[in-house]
Amino acid sequence: MNFSINQYPFDSELESKIINNHNTFLNWPLVYFLEEKNNKDAYVGETTDVLTRLKTHSKSEKKQSLSFVNLILSDLFNKSAALDIESNLIRYIAADGQYSLQNGNLGISNHQYYQQKEIYWDLFKGIWDELRSIGIARHSLEHIDNSDLFKYSPYKSLSKEQVIGLKTILKCLLDEKAKVSLIHGGAGTGKSILAIFLFKLLKTNLDDFNYADFDEDDEELFDTLKEVKAKYTDLKMALVIPMASFRQTIANVFKNIKGLNSKMVIGPSEIVKQKYDLLIVDEGHRLRRRVNLGSYFGTFDKNCEALGLDKMTSSELDWLQLQSEKSIIFYDQFQSIKPSDTTPESFNNLKNAATTRNEKLITQFRVKGGNQYVKLIHQLFDNQNNLETNSSKFGFYDLLLFEDLDEMIDKIQNKEKQLGLSRLVAGFAWEWISKNDKSLFDIQIEKTKLQWNSVDKDWVNSTNAINEVGCIHTTQGYDLNYTGVIIGPELDYDLETNKFIVYKEKYKDKNGKNSIKEDDVLLDYIINIYKTILFRGIEGTYIYVCNPNLREYFSQFIPKFSTTIKKKSNIEILDKPSEQTIPFYNLEIAAGNFSEQQKVENLRYIELTNVTNKEDYFVCKVVGESMNKIIPNGSLCLFKKYTGGSRNGLIVLVESSEIYDSDFGCNYTIKEYSSKKSIDEDGWSHEEITLKPLSTEQYEPIVLRDEEINHFQVIGTFIKVL
Repeated sequence: MNFSINQYPFDSELESKIINNHNTFLNWPLVYFLEEKNNKDAYVGETTDVLTRLKTHSKSEKKQSLSFVNLILSDLFNKSAALDIESNLIRYIAADGQYSLQNGNLGISNHQYYQQKEIYWDLFKGIWDELRSIGIARHSLEHIDNSDLFKYSPYKSLSKEQVIGLKTILKCLLDEKAKVSLIHGGAGTGKSILAIFLFKLLKTNLDDFNYADFDEDDEELFDTLKEVKAKYTDLKMALVIPMASFRQTIANVFKNIKGLNSKMVIGPSEIVKQKYDLLIVDEGHRLRRRVNLGSYFGTFDKNCEALGLDKMTSSELDWLQLQSEKSIIFYDQFQSIKPSDTTPESFNNLKNAATTRNEKLITQFRVKGGNQYVKLIHQLFDNQNNLETNSSKFGFYDLLLFEDLDEMIDKIQNKEKQLGLSRLVAGFAWEWISKNDKSLFDIQIEKTKLQWNSVDKDWVNSTNAINEVGCIHTTQGYDLNYTGVIIGPELDYDLETNKFIVYKEKYKDKNGKNSIKEDDVLLDYIINIYKTILFRGIEGTYIYVCNPNLREYFSQFIPKFSTTIKKKSNIEILDKPSEQTIPFYNLEIAAGNFSEQQKVENLRYIELTNVTNKEDYFVCKVVGESMNKIIPNGSLCLFKKYTGGSRNGLIVLVESSEIYDSDFGCNYTIKEYSSKKSIDEDGWSHEEITLKPLSTEQYEPIVLRDEEINHFQVIGTFIKVL
């Protein structure tokens, strides 16, 4: 290992032990983890002056409750590495759930690193594995990456754009004229993250922040926060989330964050019980009015009466304005999905009020297809005239249109095995008959039979979710890795008039349609539903369309899934680079076992116009049949340089240094990667890596264990066959 973790009691003898045992690290960057083993309280920090920093902590009343310090030492650490390890430890320890962190800086620091942050990732993974072996950490990094506590954690590092958004929102609180701050942001612009982050910031004491850890941009944020804290002390506040399913998820997140608790996350009805200094509202477009409320009518009427409001003209939006001195409302007009939602007119009136401050979030953070993918989806439904045929300007976002539903289901289930959090989601075009009889199927499309979600709260994380179909009510607000979207028979397209058609009788959400008299109004709601679920998938979105005309329309702009891959192409290999080219390494990568490869000669180039960040990619030729389910023999394949992160379930290009000769390059092969760790009866940690063939023929996997692993490294991840 190129690091060590050394544990000592956090007491009066600590200084002498550090001087005696780690004299060379007294003025060297290091990371430390202070802990109390009994109540699982902890603090993560980094320093270049360990004795001074720990002396300061020993005088802090809060830190005095901590009884052990773990020093993480490495000759490889520089200031950047220590900052990065510290930031990752804060994020992952908080999401691991074993310890409650005292940290106040929340991981907002966005330092200028001496080198690319990715080079520290392998070092951090080794440290994390060691922390697991000594009982400080419990879960794997892959498990944590998919957890809600990680996705919605206020300890998650913010991007520069998000820090700017956070400063903007804090300034709203300093605006004397602004009773309401309306924060407009589309799907994936980080509204929920900012709402939670803001809540934690306002609930954290200034003394708990380490001012020295802030860079220039963050110092401005810190100064703004100090102004807010000086103006508002001991705020009575709550986070309001209208949707019950997502509210339960965020309440569970709050329960595991020090200084927060689940009771701080409330529904709109709870607003009526007391007045608040500040209400932060996530998913404000889902606040309700008195239309199609079902069993909620009685409660709604009582709340309006208690507040002295006319029940026929009021909404939950009015309740929160009455019950709060200030409110911050995150809102997206395109995610209003049923008549019970407060009308756009009400929000427009609020937007234009003299006591409202309006701000906008623009950058899209969820979907890796970026703003170009978001633009494509909006144009598909709203502005067909400006669409480009076969548009593919969103990098390697995995967007496919399926003609066979079973094939899409199979792909989603494979993605679930590889990445987790891959779900089928459909429009509400089928009755929920399995709610009362689990033996019945709700959705039948040709020979395929499926059931709706068996639970309505936090379905995304439920045990059987991969075998069920979610709807807008169980997925709005959530992040998924992959979404398989079924567009039901209620939505169609007229190829002659180029207009969408809605079939009201085929739309089964009674509370979503009963009061609607005009088809165009219902059509707008249904389009908003599909837009919203089409923006759930981080890595990719698969689409199956029930109606042939609508499927034909979509096929003009979205690539179709095909089980066959063309083995020939007109790709031209060039001698000189340009802005549109990426490197082609003249290596024949073995799809079978490792074999000696000729050295790289005469670097050449291939032109690819739809690739951003071209320096991150390269092309090689793959030969052999052991990957022929994915890669035909002799294919030119696109790879992304591997810089760190989860590899399980990915197809990777692996380099072996076991046999190396100056006349030959290292040995290479390409396989599907999986790894697992275990601890033997003596407490020793072991690792096993399996490189699995994906072939129609019989090939044995390559299994690497313990010391063997040191001779191999992943140098690229497979993107696609060119």
